[in-house]
Amino acid sequence: MTLFKKLAATTAVALAMLAGPASAETVKIALVVKALGIGFFDAANKGAQEAAKELGDVEVIYTGPTNTTAEGQIEVINSLIAQKVNAIAISANDKDALVPALKKAMERGITVISWDSGVAPEGRLMHLNPSSNELIGNMCVKMAADNLPDGKGDVAILSAASTATNQNTWIEEMKKVLPKYPGVKLVDTVYGDDLADKSYREMQGLIAKYPDLKAVIAPTSVGIVAAAQAVEDAGKTGQINVTGLGLPSEMAGHVKAGSSKSFAIWNPIDLGYAATTIAYELATGKAEAKPGAEIPMGRMGKVKLDDTSSGAMADPFVYDAKNVEEFAKIF
Repeated sequence: MTLFKKLAATTAVALAMLAGPASAETVKIALVVKALGIGFFDAANKGAQEAAKELGDVEVIYTGPTNTTAEGQIEVINSLIAQKVNAIAISANDKDALVPALKKAMERGITVISWDSGVAPEGRLMHLNPSSNELIGNMCVKMAADNLPDGKGDVAILSAASTATNQNTWIEEMKKVLPKYPGVKLVDTVYGDDLADKSYREMQGLIAKYPDLKAVIAPTSVGIVAAAQAVEDAGKTGQINVTGLGLPSEMAGHVKAGSSKSFAIWNPIDLGYAATTIAYELATGKAEAKPGAEIPMGRMGKVKLDDTSSGAMADPFVYDAKNVEEFAKIF
């Protein structure tokens, strides 16, 4: 990066940090999701609205494109800049493609953070990971390995978009821990773009291509449901175990049917709540996003930022036949 670019990026960040609204004003925080109509993000919005009510002087604008593309999110960002919101909290479809639009937002004094799926550092003040990437990667492989017959078998990954920051990070972490699980043979990684019909077709393809397939890891709430349904429709329940990251309300039936032995997720309600609270703290100048900083997250405690100004909210939680029905009533 040239000196000029460094200075420009620093200036944009500085303007965003300095520009907090007057305490008497309503703080407008835009919660930008990968796409509207996805249960995980609808649950995150519930948490965001909870935070707004708790903080008192906050209006949450829940928005996103109709499909999981960077182009769609860029249109949304430009619209929010025109609306002169105080903060944008975004789950990115592409960590690099959004940077120019988000830098433009920061130059206009808008606080920008990413959550769930990150933006490159020059396009935001900080990033909130739902959990530790290492723990998520390990947990996904462990859940697959723990339910393999005789502890070994062919395993595939069904991801979201090939450009999704969080998905790619978790897949890399899964690959890192594979030596700990010698029975797991990773045979393929496919992408369903967080679309139910495409994820379903990709799962059908895996079933046809790998007759000895024993487990599929889908670290996406859309993909895991589609994969479980495809397994049931193919008559492979009990032969192929679907695990990964999903919502209890959407996975309870599949756990009961036996196509999924267990899966994990952080609470998306907590995630939306934490992201909104952090955005408020930064937008009002009550906290500063810098390496080593600890930023309040309300009832979720504090997040400590690392050298990239990223931090983790909480550990992932495993759901199975013993607890999924209870949590399905919540989200």
